[in-house]
Amino acid sequence: MSYVAPVEQIQFILNHVVPFPEVAASDRFAEATPETASAILTEAGKLAGNVLAPLNRSGDETPARLENGKVRSSPGFAQGFRAIAEGGWIGLSADPEHGGMGLPQALNMAVADMMSGACLSLQLNPLLTQGQIEALEHHASDEMKALYLPRLTSGEWSGTMNLTEPGAGSDVGALTTRAERNDDGSYAITGQKIYITWGDSDVTENVCHAVLARLPDGAKGTRGISLFLVPKFIPDGDGRPGVANSLKVVSLEEKMGIHGSPTCVMSYEGATGWLIGREHGGMAAMFTMMNCARLGVGMQGVGVAEAALQQAVAYAQERDQMGPIIRHPDVRRMLATARAEIFAARAIGLACAAAIDLERATGQAHHAARAAFLTPIAKAYGTDVGCRVADTGVQVHGGMGYVEETGAAQYLRDVRITPIYEGTNGIQAMDLVGRKLADGGEAAMRLLDEVLDDAKAAQADHPDLANEVWQAAETLREATQDLLERDLPQRFAGAVPYLMAFARVLGAHFHLRAAQKGGGSHLALARVFVGRVLPRYAADLAEARAGLDDLVAVSDDALFGRIGA
Repeated sequence: MSYVAPVEQIQFILNHVVPFPEVAASDRFAEATPETASAILTEAGKLAGNVLAPLNRSGDETPARLENGKVRSSPGFAQGFRAIAEGGWIGLSADPEHGGMGLPQALNMAVADMMSGACLSLQLNPLLTQGQIEALEHHASDEMKALYLPRLTSGEWSGTMNLTEPGAGSDVGALTTRAERNDDGSYAITGQKIYITWGDSDVTENVCHAVLARLPDGAKGTRGISLFLVPKFIPDGDGRPGVANSLKVVSLEEKMGIHGSPTCVMSYEGATGWLIGREHGGMAAMFTMMNCARLGVGMQGVGVAEAALQQAVAYAQERDQMGPIIRHPDVRRMLATARAEIFAARAIGLACAAAIDLERATGQAHHAARAAFLTPIAKAYGTDVGCRVADTGVQVHGGMGYVEETGAAQYLRDVRITPIYEGTNGIQAMDLVGRKLADGGEAAMRLLDEVLDDAKAAQADHPDLANEVWQAAETLREATQDLLERDLPQRFAGAVPYLMAFARVLGAHFHLRAAQKGGGSHLALARVFVGRVLPRYAADLAEARAGLDDLVAVSDDALFGRIGA
C-alpha cells in the first residue's frame, strides 16, 4: 500500500483539539483561514503521497554517495527537492519580507508530519534549512538576512547545523573548532564536525553551514562559543555562488537507516565565515535553530509512525491466517493502540506549534512558557511513538516484516535515529525537569489546570473517561510538586519516566477533547488510549520518584555482569 497523507486527521486536530482557531483569529495570522489551511494541507498531502513517497525506497536502496569530494543524491531526490522548493514549502512559516509566506508554525509542522511519513531522508533537508532560517531571522545582521534568507527560503540554497565533534557531543562546550578574526570583518574557521545532516548535496547550488566555534578570547565551556555562517561557495557581489570555500566533506557515515540523507564528516580548513549574532553568544543563536528542529523531529517520529501503521493495517487486511489477521484480537490490540498513540503524539506536537504561534501573535509570556515546556515532550514522545509503532509494524508483518522486500523494516531503521539526534530523549527529559521546572512549576501547573478543567467539563458526557483523566492529572500534579522539592541529580534519575507520564496524561487529555468534539471513532480511540496507554503513567511516576540512590548502588562491575560474593 502506498502512503496516504492523513490530511483529515490533521485538520480535525487543528480545528477541534489544539488552539489553532485562536491562532487563525489573531491579526498576525489572519490569512490562515479555514479555507487557506485546508487548501495548504490538501496540496501538501498530494505532494507527500504522489511525489515524495515514491522516492522513499530508492533512497534506502541507493544511498547518497561521495564521489570526488562531492555528494551525489539518491535517484529522484533532486527532482523531489525541487518540487518542495518550487511549491514554497520551505518558506511556509518564514518572514514574508524575505520571500516566506508568514503562515503559522502549526501548519508548517503539519506539513513536516506528512513529508516525513512520505520520505524522511529527503524531508531532513528542508527541516534543517528552516531551522537555519529561524536562527538568521532572530540573530543575524540585516546585511546577512538580505543576502541569505531569500535564497534559503526559496530553496536555491540549503542550510545545515554544525555542532557535534568527535570529542564534543552532548557536551557542546568541549568543542575544539576555532575561529580567528580576519581584517575584513570575516572569520577563519578551522576544525572538524561530524554527523552533519545534508552537509553537502547536488540538489541545491550552495550549502550554508551554521558552525559553532571558539574565538581565541572565548571562555571555556558553552559561554565562550560563537556561531558562524560558512557557505560552501562564497557569494559574489551579485549574491551568486562564487569561489569555493576552504571546506570539504571528508566522508559519509554508513548508517542503520535514512540512507538517502547524506550524513557528513566536515573539515573546515581556515574557511571563511561570518558571525551570526554577537561574539561568544553562539549558543543562544544555535538554540533558536535547535528548538525549531526539535519540534520538527518530534513530528518526524509521528510521520514515520503514520506510514508504518498504514502499511501494517493494509498487510493485516490482506494476510489470511484462519481469516484476515486484522480480526485476531492481539493484532487488533497492536493496531488500535498504535493508532491511539499516533493521535496523541500528533496532538501534542501541534499543540506545541500552536503555542509558538500564539506567543508570536500576542507576545504573551505564558504562551512562550507553554511552547518551551511542550517542546521536549513533543520531541521525546513523538519519536518514541515513532519507534514503537514502526516496531509494531514489523511484528504485524511477522516473518515478512524481517524481510527487506516488504519495506516494514525500513521504517524502523529510519525512525530509530529520531530519539537520538537534536538532543537525545534523555537530554529532553533532563531539560524538562531542570530548566522547564525552574519557574517553580508554573508552566506545568497551568497546563495541568487546563487538563483538570477539561476533564470536569467532560464528566457529564463521558464520566468514565473524564474521571480517569482527572485522576491521572491530579496524581501528576502531586508528583510534580514532589519533584520540585528534589535536587537536580535526583530529578534527572527519574526524568525520562516523568516526561513519559506527562505525555500520556496530555495524550489522554487530547483524546478526551476529540471524543467530545467528534464522537464515533474518536470516542473509540479515546477509550483505547485511556484504558490501555494512560494507566502506564502510574508506573512511570513510581520510577520517577525512585530517585538516584538505587542506581548508584549498582557498581560498574555489576553492570558488566561481574557479580561478586
